[in-house]
Amino acid sequence: MSDNTVNFYLAPNLPQNKHAFFGRCGGVSTGFYDSLNFNYYSNDKKENIKQNLEIVGKFYGLNHSNIMRPKQGHTNKAVYIDYPSFNQIEADGIVTDHIDIILGITTADCMPVLLADFKHGIIGAAHAGWRGALSGIVENTISIMLDKGANKENIAVAIGPCLQQKNFEVHNDMRNLFLQQDKDNDRFFKSIDDQTFLCDLEGYMKQRLMLIGIKNISLSGIDTYSHPELYFSYRRYCHQDLIKQEKDFPIELSTIRL
Repeated sequence: MSDNTVNFYLAPNLPQNKHAFFGRCGGVSTGFYDSLNFNYYSNDKKENIKQNLEIVGKFYGLNHSNIMRPKQGHTNKAVYIDYPSFNQIEADGIVTDHIDIILGITTADCMPVLLADFKHGIIGAAHAGWRGALSGIVENTISIMLDKGANKENIAVAIGPCLQQKNFEVHNDMRNLFLQQDKDNDRFFKSIDDQTFLCDLEGYMKQRLMLIGIKNISLSGIDTYSHPELYFSYRRYCHQDLIKQEKDFPIELSTIRL
């Protein structure tokens, strides 16, 4: 499906040579995982995933072993790291001040969030699905950045391609959790009927960031669901009945470095 050209989104508020939200194109994986897949738990060949990581390393002029990838869940746990590792540290938010580390988090509809205070040499990355966003994963990541010397006025936050409102159908049980947090969160849900809503998670996350004093925020507005030629989408694959085993689907990598 995809060609040999690596596709990536660059946020307008981060240096172009210091970050990239990679899409699905330009990798070596084939078939269902075509082509820049990073899901180690999928049935894709491990050698393919390694070669895909090497493509990312070359983007930054570094070895793929410099990429830090945490073992993600849907938590609000953020950690500081000072060495790159793969799947050894359980967290959904990571922060570093080391120039030779590429922070990497994976998504396939959830929000990939990259954060940076380049003036003070502190960067972060967060995996924010609705559970993580609601429970404060991005705020917790920022808190660690501040502890390590970042300044809130200098922090830029970029949200990459993710599931957009027009395709993010949810039900009352999920919406009620947001309303329990703040009744004003109702504005991020567009009603389809009494039980079904469309969720604007990007808008919600922007509001959360503004409430804690972050002003430099960019949203991609790119819908992973609507662009099968450019992005993987867990929800799209579910609707197409393509996921036959748990965790067996392709995912994207979003990265940032000092």
